[in-house]
Amino acid sequence: MENRNHTSDFILLGLFNHTRAHFFLFVMMLTIAFISLLVNALMILLIHWDHRLHKPMYFLLSQLSLMDMMLVYTVVPKMAADYLTGKMFISPVGCGFQIFLFLTLGGGECFLLAVMSYDRYVAVCHPLRYPILMSWKVCLRMIWGSWILGAADGLMQAAATLSFPYCKSHEIDHYFCEAPMLLHLACADTSVFEYAMYVCCVLMLLVPISLILISYSLILAAVLNMQSTEVRKKAFATCSSHLAVVGLFYGASTFIYMSSKSYTSANYDKIVSTFYTIFTPALNPLIYSLRNNDVKGALTKCMGQCVALNHN
Repeated sequence: MENRNHTSDFILLGLFNHTRAHFFLFVMMLTIAFISLLVNALMILLIHWDHRLHKPMYFLLSQLSLMDMMLVYTVVPKMAADYLTGKMFISPVGCGFQIFLFLTLGGGECFLLAVMSYDRYVAVCHPLRYPILMSWKVCLRMIWGSWILGAADGLMQAAATLSFPYCKSHEIDHYFCEAPMLLHLACADTSVFEYAMYVCCVLMLLVPISLILISYSLILAAVLNMQSTEVRKKAFATCSSHLAVVGLFYGASTFIYMSSKSYTSANYDKIVSTFYTIFTPALNPLIYSLRNNDVKGALTKCMGQCVALNHN
């Protein structure tokens, strides 16, 4: 690590040490991050390229892919640069900006997953009213609402976190700036803000997941009453993909923000953080594409056209 006097900067201790084994893990992490960016970009391009995917359901999916791509860009480039150059400093402004982006994307994804569950509820339980209940106007308003609520949470927590004086060690035992880890370094009483942050996280996590559970309870009841086995299988396939993504995202997020820090180590927190900042964004489009015939059809069509162009 470069020895310079950065009195106001924070120091990110990172995820890996400079050993051969850790370098191998670092390369694996970069590879997975690159795959995540690639598959999410491919998902966005497919959805905007194929007219059969010009539906609210797939537009919501493209927003999920966009959030996942931005989440990887928020965390991985800085982490990689710190490891390769040894310059592990980050300014308070840069740290605040990273907290803001991370919470905006994380909070926005919470609400977006709830919107996606509502979309599936309307499609399964009220198919004839779908063009009205899930019109493009309603869809866009819900998407904007997800982004705005996430940004409001990110702005509030970033501003409040950086308002505290940091007179202790400026070493953050993490590979990116995260509000709970930063508060450990404050030399003021942060108990009120920590309680407010906890309540905010409860609302950001439990309110959307409650809506998701309600939607899928109604969907399950409707599917079990369906007479057609084929329609039932299609409904289960679509909804199970979404539930898998919800489980991956909320499982790690709930562990990080709602578990007691006295029972978890910093290294364990960092490992769980890599799951929802790097691994989950790579898995989301794969889960949807492998279980969705429309996406697989669009991908096959796109590949066929690329092959035909190469032959010409």
